[in-house]
Amino acid sequence: MLIKFTKMHGLGNDFVVIDAVRQHININTDMIKRLADRNLGIGCDQVLIIEPPTDKDIDFNYRIFNCDGSEVEQCGNGARCMGRYISDQQLSGKKSVRLKTKNRVMEIQSSAHNMITVNMSTPIFTPTDIPFISQHQAQCYDIEIENQNYSVAVLSVGNPHAVVEVTDINTAAVEKIGSLIQAHSQFPESVNVGFMQIIDRQHIKLRVYERGVGETQACGSGACAAAVAAIQQDLVDPSVNIELLGGKLFIEWQGDNKPIHMTGPAVTVFNGKIKL
Repeated sequence: MLIKFTKMHGLGNDFVVIDAVRQHININTDMIKRLADRNLGIGCDQVLIIEPPTDKDIDFNYRIFNCDGSEVEQCGNGARCMGRYISDQQLSGKKSVRLKTKNRVMEIQSSAHNMITVNMSTPIFTPTDIPFISQHQAQCYDIEIENQNYSVAVLSVGNPHAVVEVTDINTAAVEKIGSLIQAHSQFPESVNVGFMQIIDRQHIKLRVYERGVGETQACGSGACAAAVAAIQQDLVDPSVNIELLGGKLFIEWQGDNKPIHMTGPAVTVFNGKIKL
């Protein structure tokens, strides 16, 4: 099978984008792993697939696969790249498009200076809907890791996130603690783990350890989760810059029952074909 693809990135979080609207494909887990392999394939954090819509009120279906082949519910940086791809490839003449993931619909539009804004919908705090095992709902929960308690904010922005506040992002044990939190029994479907350092009320530094990937240069949904957690605890203002390893995102959230808006860049690296 010969597949056309586009390599893209959002702040260094990189993707292989596959158009299943204009070409017929039948991709399985092994193919996803091959595409994502940085030695034997193209190399990426996630593979993104755009498909024809299954509902009349959306423009496209949007599927996300981690490099280990697992399909996930959400990817914010990927959504911005998909918005750029749709525009560049002229798949739609609309200024704003609606994409359907496994569990929600997002609206994406281009903004000034080649930036892409994504309406990430409303965050979810109900433990069973995240999913997170807890008898009650709270802003933060105590989780015991190797006989030490960690206070974490737990929420879903289409995929599950645990956000830990740290004093210094540079010395945080991201891989060790991130992997242990991911494996914790209270997260039945694992979790993306964010480590945030509050710089001031308009600025957060963030590193994210993602499910099925490990630490990435940037995580759009992780930036949204960190912003929401910090805003909810009144640590920052409702509009905040999130500084990740790969660059900055601008997040806005006005509180309960309001959608999260994420603005940031999306870049095309190259186009190609691969035989699988």
